[in-house]
Amino acid sequence: MKRSIWFWLYFSAAILLAVYFATRVIMVCSGRSGLSYVRNLTISADIPNKDLTPIAAAAALSPGTKAYGKTLEEINSRIVSSPGVKNSATRRLPSGNLIVHVELYQAVAQWTDGNFYYPLSADGTIVNKPSEERHINTVVFRGNVPDDISEITNTAHTMAKDIDYIEFIEDRRWNIHTIGGITIMLPEKNPAAAIASLMVLNNNYKILSKDISAIDMRDDARILVKK
Repeated sequence: MKRSIWFWLYFSAAILLAVYFATRVIMVCSGRSGLSYVRNLTISADIPNKDLTPIAAAAALSPGTKAYGKTLEEINSRIVSSPGVKNSATRRLPSGNLIVHVELYQAVAQWTDGNFYYPLSADGTIVNKPSEERHINTVVFRGNVPDDISEITNTAHTMAKDIDYIEFIEDRRWNIHTIGGITIMLPEKNPAAAIASLMVLNNNYKILSKDISAIDMRDDARILVKK
């Protein structure tokens, strides 16, 4: 008899809990509960001190917006389409709050189409966030760029003030175009060593200030200078 009483007590409690949670789910999904709406949107990034206002605008989820019915995939898709965003992860909390964490592209140089300047990340991604201004002492690229520009960018920074732009030739080597109108043809292998040698020449002989049109460094045995 006692077992029968406990069975019915547990059974009744299970029915009540099931009805309660089912009612809560229906209320939330139908928008009749406070949990159906975004109470707070928190956005963080892997790079500190960045303006995240455009990302919040892309999320399009201000406090009071109905959260359910909008999948996290839809929210992430809108955020990733925001300029400068590489990846996005969105989490919905039981409280109704949404937490968004974004991974941003970190610009190491700029890319230009001849009219505007775009941030350029180390993996060669051109961020669709153009500016009419060129940043001071920033390496600028034109044309196609490979998947990794970190080495050439770090090396070229030593002569950034003399560079107009850099271009990737035949998908295998670099040409540097100086502000003075000189084309520097770097070798396919070890362009960093060539730039280091060029800087030594410039420090000793001011070669980048000479009236010449090209410096051909593709041959390791010699450097050709063309007027």
